[in-house]
Amino acid sequence: MLRIGNASGFYGDRFTAVEEMLSGGPLDVLTGDYLAELTMLILGRDRLKDPGRGYARTFLRQLETSLGLARDRGVRLVVNAGGLHPAALADAVRELAERLGVPTRVAHVEGDDLMALPGGWGKGVLTANAYLGGGGITACLRGGADVVVTGRVTDAALVSGAAAWYHGWSDGDLDALAGAVVAGHVLECGTQATGGNYAFWQELPQGPPYGFPLAEVAADGSSVITKHPGTGGGVTVGTVTAQLLYETDGARYLGPDVTARLDTVRLAQDGADRVRVDGVRGEAPPSTVKVGLTRLGGHRNEVVFVLTGLDVEAKAALVREQMEAALGTARPEQVRWELARTDRPDAAVQEEAGALLRLVVRDRDAEAVGRAVSGAAVELALASVPGFHLTAPPGRGAPYGVFEAAHLPAADVPHTAVLPDGRRVPVPPPGATRAPAPVPEPPLPPPPAPGPSRRAPLGAVAGARSGDKGGSANVGVWVRTDDAWRWLVHTLTVDRFRALLPETSELPVVRHVLPNLRALNFVVEGLLGEGVAAQARFDPQAKAVGEWLRSRHLEIPEVLL
Repeated sequence: MLRIGNASGFYGDRFTAVEEMLSGGPLDVLTGDYLAELTMLILGRDRLKDPGRGYARTFLRQLETSLGLARDRGVRLVVNAGGLHPAALADAVRELAERLGVPTRVAHVEGDDLMALPGGWGKGVLTANAYLGGGGITACLRGGADVVVTGRVTDAALVSGAAAWYHGWSDGDLDALAGAVVAGHVLECGTQATGGNYAFWQELPQGPPYGFPLAEVAADGSSVITKHPGTGGGVTVGTVTAQLLYETDGARYLGPDVTARLDTVRLAQDGADRVRVDGVRGEAPPSTVKVGLTRLGGHRNEVVFVLTGLDVEAKAALVREQMEAALGTARPEQVRWELARTDRPDAAVQEEAGALLRLVVRDRDAEAVGRAVSGAAVELALASVPGFHLTAPPGRGAPYGVFEAAHLPAADVPHTAVLPDGRRVPVPPPGATRAPAPVPEPPLPPPPAPGPSRRAPLGAVAGARSGDKGGSANVGVWVRTDDAWRWLVHTLTVDRFRALLPETSELPVVRHVLPNLRALNFVVEGLLGEGVAAQARFDPQAKAVGEWLRSRHLEIPEVLL
């Protein structure tokens, strides 16, 4: 059995987590996920300033106190902190190991960086990285590596690549690989599996910081999700369900090594802070590999006006009219206004009497969103509605990024493991592939019998977890009893979802049904515009859409409340 943990869900996660996981209990492998769409853009801008940069430097600082501990405990480290320059980070780890006097065999994975691909990607692309699978990680560990550094691999590949090494799987062991991919998906976001961002957080012990998760992965790919004893939070069927639904599409979870069928996942509580994950079926992966592209989309500025007291709607109309007139012919290419009625009548606290009028402007020209906008806002200070002020001094504007996804044949994407002895081992693509196809909607249970109901928030009976998928968002919704499932699956249709979340009313929405999890997964296309880095909305990563949905009221059977 492989005991594999996670110590990072994003670039900037809890710094002490690596040391905590190494000292908190037995492990065979410790992983760290440092990359995301926004992170790749940040690292791309770092690389523009210095070609030797482009990796997550935090990992090196963590190793200052943890490399010797990992060596003493016999724990191998597998991280994607290499970002855009895994070879450079691997060299830096070697230098650190020599300075610390800790013998360390370091390997890295190359091939994901496709910026130099013949034909290019068009104007303005800053980064172009394929989402590689776990084969390079497997090869590095088989080559004797103590530390494996990768660039852009799929988040779950950190776990599945290590599990394939430990258990000796080949690319034909689809069910086992799929089980490890599911375990990797649960671990990849760190403490989200142990209670972070959990809808029913009040049910979990509140004390020490949430512990990072680990998985006990068996030879058949089944696993138990748990955490080190004495750490905060909890591991329950609910916390694992929430993470399984996070940032997914349909029942087929596509990856470069295997397609995992999420509709086959079975979860069961296996003791305190232990959830068994089994039944996962795997299919051949698609013949193409996803490539994430980031580019600078232009420049952006934001001004937030606080409107206080009476006649908020009329005050907002005048401020908007004055700003539009001031911009005149210099109006930026994109101008967006939003009025958030955060005010309340007869407020005893001044902040509760204020509404927020938000102006967001975008343009390819930095000057068009700079002084022309901030100056016009400041000049209204003594010449507009009573009781208005700004939340912060307007700035000059800043560049924003755009994320796009492309796909290439897997055979056209290089994938190379660079072993500790310097040997370069090519990693071939999987031998069998299949075209992705939608999974037919499973049969629905019979609807509940009619009975009395009352108006209540959806969150009284359902949990939710939401996140970003490029320019789209997903919202997973689940319930915990069969009776609630019969009600949810017949009630929360696409039309009802759109009615509860009016921002989605004009956007394509696809509903996926996952009966084993008593869950529905809604994918809202285009909600996030051109991706998280574009900051297209108030909640640019859609992290809070699920809680917004849970707060919406509808008729719920009294027997469920």
